Amino acid sequence: MEISTLAAYHCLAFVWYFFVAYSITHVRTEERPSEVFLYGGQWKYLTVLNLVLQAVFYGVSFLADVLRLIKKLRCAKSVISSRDLLFSALAFPVSTFVSISFWTLYTYNRELVYPKSLDGVIPLWLNHAMHTVVLPFALLEILATPHRYPAKKKGLILLGFVAFLYTSWVLWIYSVTGEWVYPLFALFSPAGLAAFFAGSFAIVISFYNFGEFLNRMIWGQSKFCF
Repeated sequence: MEISTLAAYHCLAFVWYFFVAYSITHVRTEERPSEVFLYGGQWKYLTVLNLVLQAVFYGVSFLADVLRLIKKLRCAKSVISSRDLLFSALAFPVSTFVSISFWTLYTYNRELVYPKSLDGVIPLWLNHAMHTVVLPFALLEILATPHRYPAKKKGLILLGFVAFLYTSWVLWIYSVTGEWVYPLFALFSPAGLAAFFAGSFAIVISFYNFGEFLNRMIWGQSKFCF
């Protein structure tokens, strides 16, 4: 893809995610169910945090494209390195996990992750923007431009650190409120919940590896230009 076209795409993706993140933070709070968006607000949900992550990623990607267009290649290299680390370790595996895990659990029993009471608060388009569109965007990004994946240890350490921070945030909210971020968690014993978190992290790692595999299959190991 030409740099100018890539810049336009990344700019539009950034605007889209910024708009979606803005929209979810301005839902009609007076009509929300009493158990939703209290302690921690929207920022306790992985879905919302992922929107911010995607906005940051596409913002960095757009900056890298602009620097390449104006021939600031030395600066571009540094920004591209950050872009690739963000995409490989966080943006792709997290967005893939959010979409697939949400719709799997929603199909099984939506009350575990997205109670029906939310239908009157969050429009259908916004639900799909948060949980559906993120996956094709992630796949399109792999098709649009190559990404240099970091050493596996470095990438997984960053992914694991972010997973640890979010898990700690979820547990902190429970310790303060006595309520779980997602009703699903209330079904588990402490040991079962630990196993669930460990299993979820294993799934996220598999998505990390899947993204690396797709990137290598499409672009090979050497097609990285600045």
